[in-house]
Amino acid sequence: MAPVILALRKEDWVDVRVLATAQHRHMLDQVLSIFSIKPDIDLDIMRPNQALTTLTARLLLDLDEVLQAERPDVVLVQGDTTTVMSTALACFYHQIPIGHVEAGLRTGDLRNPFPEEMNRVVTGRLACWHFAPTNSARDNLLREGIPEERIDVTGNTVIDALLKVVEQQPEIGLPLDPAKRLILVTAHRRENFGQPFREICRAIRDLADANQDIQVLYPVHPNPNVQEVVHQMLAGHPRIVICPPLDYLPFVGAMRQAYLILSDSGGVQEEAPALGKPVLVLRRETERPEAVDEGVVKLVGPDYFRIVSETQRLLDDSAAYRQMAKGISPYGDGHAAERIIAVLQSSLCG
Repeated sequence: MAPVILALRKEDWVDVRVLATAQHRHMLDQVLSIFSIKPDIDLDIMRPNQALTTLTARLLLDLDEVLQAERPDVVLVQGDTTTVMSTALACFYHQIPIGHVEAGLRTGDLRNPFPEEMNRVVTGRLACWHFAPTNSARDNLLREGIPEERIDVTGNTVIDALLKVVEQQPEIGLPLDPAKRLILVTAHRRENFGQPFREICRAIRDLADANQDIQVLYPVHPNPNVQEVVHQMLAGHPRIVICPPLDYLPFVGAMRQAYLILSDSGGVQEEAPALGKPVLVLRRETERPEAVDEGVVKLVGPDYFRIVSETQRLLDDSAAYRQMAKGISPYGDGHAAERIIAVLQSSLCG
């Protein structure tokens, strides 16, 4: 959302107020710092091991107070978090129109990813403006009965943000071996908790055992379901570097330096292809099929044998690697925020 906030602040027809729920406290603070954005309201909503029901209830109650006090004409939300769904519902109760940035992403399975698919479906039913990143996302909304005139294909603002950060040529800031090919790993999805996640870690360890010329970097999500398994199965390996979650700048630096990426993250599926990095997705389904269609992302799921075989293929077969490392971004050209603001200005100012 940072590119949208920064672009709106340059406009004289709008007064911008930034609300942070801090559903992801650490990630939020460092990204806001990078873009010099200070929230006007910070709910600081998260608690350790907070259940989704508790999180949703607290969000609705706190948002209710904010909306009554602020009385905004329009609220913009981005993505598919529980914050987004709760904000859309609270605004619906207050009859405040919602604009949904990154609208229309779908897997077609409410349980996968969980709870993100439900969050974006609910938000899609309640939004007034749908800022779809791709034509495929637009088509998903049309199939759900969203009127065509309420949908605008803008590209994704995540690419706007990425391109601004890449200009700074960020570094990772960790003592990695430059002589080894770097495999970057991010894995933390709820649907992979348990045995699927253990299979992911087993594959990572066996790949590191089998390839002396690689180094694995795994910034580990703080969730105990992730932390405990990673440290049990991967800690102590001489070519596996485990670290806390990276701030946005060093994470972009890690993507730039990586040879390939193993990830269950949605954002990485958009960002890494723009940097020319192949992504093997540790999920069975994706709401971002465009990169799969372009051949720069491949679904392998939390499947030990597929993770090992597809990673090894990219390590051994230079032609296969080049096919995936094409530097194609189907998700935007860096001007999504400008298009979103133009739509809003046309709608609100005539």
